[in-house]
Amino acid sequence: MSVDSRDSAVHPRPVEAEEAVPGDLRMARMLWPVLVASAVGLLPFTVFSTYLVPMAEDAESSVATLGGLRGLGGLAALLVGTALAPLIDRVRKEWAAAGGLAALGVSAALGASGDFILLAVFCLLVGASTSVLNPALTAAAADRFGSGKAAGRAATLVTATQSMTAMLAAPVIALPALFWGWQGDLLAVTGVSLLLAAVFFVRGKDKPVEEQADGLRLGYIASFKALGAIPGVVPLLLIALLRTAVFMGYLSYLAAYYDDRFDLGPGLFAFVWTLSGASFFVSNLLTGRITNSAEPRIGTERMLAFGLVAALVSVVGFYFTHWLPLALLMTSLHAAGHAVVAACVVSLLVRRCGTQRGAALSVNAAGMSLGVFVGAGLGGLGLGLAGYPGVAATFGALVVAALVAGVFVLRAGPVGEATPVETEPAA
Repeated sequence: MSVDSRDSAVHPRPVEAEEAVPGDLRMARMLWPVLVASAVGLLPFTVFSTYLVPMAEDAESSVATLGGLRGLGGLAALLVGTALAPLIDRVRKEWAAAGGLAALGVSAALGASGDFILLAVFCLLVGASTSVLNPALTAAAADRFGSGKAAGRAATLVTATQSMTAMLAAPVIALPALFWGWQGDLLAVTGVSLLLAAVFFVRGKDKPVEEQADGLRLGYIASFKALGAIPGVVPLLLIALLRTAVFMGYLSYLAAYYDDRFDLGPGLFAFVWTLSGASFFVSNLLTGRITNSAEPRIGTERMLAFGLVAALVSVVGFYFTHWLPLALLMTSLHAAGHAVVAACVVSLLVRRCGTQRGAALSVNAAGMSLGVFVGAGLGGLGLGLAGYPGVAATFGALVVAALVAGVFVLRAGPVGEATPVETEPAA
């Protein structure tokens, strides 16, 4: 690529003529271990959610108690992801991914025991391991293509794979579970995770650790300060947190809403869930391709704003409609809007942060974990105080706050016009 990734984090400069972004199939062939690993990372908690009832029976626990352990994973992801963010870029991304995969494999094996205490450890380890694995994989995919639009496309291809896995994982794991049960699913995850960990470890041996452009290594706190000084990064991270809060909070009450307003039971609601998942996947995939093309018709920053507007209109309109076809349309539009925002945020973080992209993606993932808790809590508060209009007002206000943050992203200018960031060596 025409822009050296070692320069872009601390001395962004205008991007000159770039090579054409490779096609999706070619890029997927080059990144297949990363894409497979990103899919595997979603499987442990998918198994946990899908087989929560039989797992609770085997653990001699209530569904509510065992289900509450899922929150431990989010807490671990928040703490570990934030704490290790500055360190992600100091090691080979492949080795960081290998460590995350190895921890994921161990956690799945512990969960397969069915013991309540070990299931608690399982939830903690899965959250901690994915908080390292996901940003390492995304950054490794981007590093494969330098620091331009091809790097952004590679990163969004990883997120698109994850969204597709989230949509298809439940039926995929259900079939083999008919033969070996949920324990077999987790043991299979262990085997695949450890095999992939070995692959990434070997692939990382010949990969050098990237240094800053001036050859200086920033201290731990200085790394956070340098990341925050990159134009547009802080508002992008805030948008990711707020977007996640809205979408995950909305999904938390989606089944109850359709049951209450349209009498859709679990069987029919499964189609609604598929509609939402498919809309997110297709929109995420297309947005990553469009915004990272060689000559995009619309800037990524403006596409981000359009996605937020779509999310605002759909989330407010959704809770006031009493016509099922319109509600389904709003469900599809809302998922698509969030997918646009998610793809734009990842693309911009990758293209703006250069050698600090691993840290940026790690903080981003941690913020999204926080968003899950914030969204569910605020959504429940709005529902309790004012019913569905209260939910609409709550989530609408969060999207408006994200739009305000989007203004600061626009003011930061395109990636190639970012203001140089001054860095200082560690004391």
